[in-house]
Amino acid sequence: MRKIFLTAFILVIIDQVLKIWIKTHFILGEEIRIFDWFILHFTENNGMAFGMEFGGHTGKTLLTLFRIIVVAFGIKYIIDLSKNKIPNGALLALGLIIGGAIGNIIDSSFYGIIFNESYHNVAQFLPETGGYSSLLHGKVVDMLYFPLVNSHYPEWFPFWGGDHFIFFRPVFNIADAGISVGIFMILLFYRKVFS
Repeated sequence: MRKIFLTAFILVIIDQVLKIWIKTHFILGEEIRIFDWFILHFTENNGMAFGMEFGGHTGKTLLTLFRIIVVAFGIKYIIDLSKNKIPNGALLALGLIIGGAIGNIIDSSFYGIIFNESYHNVAQFLPETGGYSSLLHGKVVDMLYFPLVNSHYPEWFPFWGGDHFIFFRPVFNIADAGISVGIFMILLFYRKVFS
């Protein structure tokens, strides 16, 4: 069980250090091109995956509370599961999922009260005038953008011929990557452990 929580802790630290650096050094929408296919692009996500939202202020509160409850149940499940012999890779996958979930919960729970807005200026940590929102109403910081293919559809292509095409368009963060990698590891290698 120690391996799970150590993995989660390391992921949360890396995730939060990068998010706080981005938040306190970038204006919303600003980017640094590392390579043609790797860009640090600062954006914020107010809702669920891919920026989906529901229910306004109340919906945001319920979403954040739901995430906290799911992680609490996940931790209880891991504690119960750890009584069995589990392969190290499965422990690592669980740590990545839990760490990623906690990383994004920190943003949505606290970033609204510890940072001011990032529109037209770089956000300040613990500004004198207060944060941009209230407890449980923060925005999740995203910054990793990998436009691996940036081109146009061939003219002969049905419906979209000649249109601009980017693959992989989503902007995400280390926490999202941890969750995704952990889930793929379980689906590909450790399904039997969790059946």
